[in-house]
Amino acid sequence: MVEMDGMKLVQTRAIANYIATKYNLYGKDLKERALIDVYVEGMFDLNELLMTYGYQPADKKEQHFANMMDKATNRYFPVFEKVLKDHGKDFLVGNQLSRADVQLLEVILMAEEFKPDILAKFPLLQSFKARISNIPTIKKFLQPGSQRKPPIREEEVPKVIKIFY
Repeated sequence: MVEMDGMKLVQTRAIANYIATKYNLYGKDLKERALIDVYVEGMFDLNELLMTYGYQPADKKEQHFANMMDKATNRYFPVFEKVLKDHGKDFLVGNQLSRADVQLLEVILMAEEFKPDILAKFPLLQSFKARISNIPTIKKFLQPGSQRKPPIREEEVPKVIKIFY
């Protein structure tokens, strides 16, 4: 839950949409918002694979890892490489930073935690990552000591697995 502007907001996507709209990261018109939503929803699918890896039962981890690496390199990253090529701009949608760019950077960084050279075949994504990572506020956020996400506490993993499975 996030308390903002006198409201208590729940649901990750609703919170992200509100913040993106408030800070002009949600496109200039309905078409741009639709593209941002399409890209972000696709990224959430890969994001879920990456985030749930640590909660897989031991006998399923190897298969889960292979599946998420396959989908990242053969399904998701090729699509975003093509989007950047076809769009011909520095950003995924329009010509300014959007929620989709921030989400793609997060997914790239998460995937690199598992496989540091995962972008080897994606030069436009490599450039995108460098460019977006160097936006001053994002660069500051990515500095050591500034958490991108809460760390997974090992003692919590068995509880999550029990609930999940």
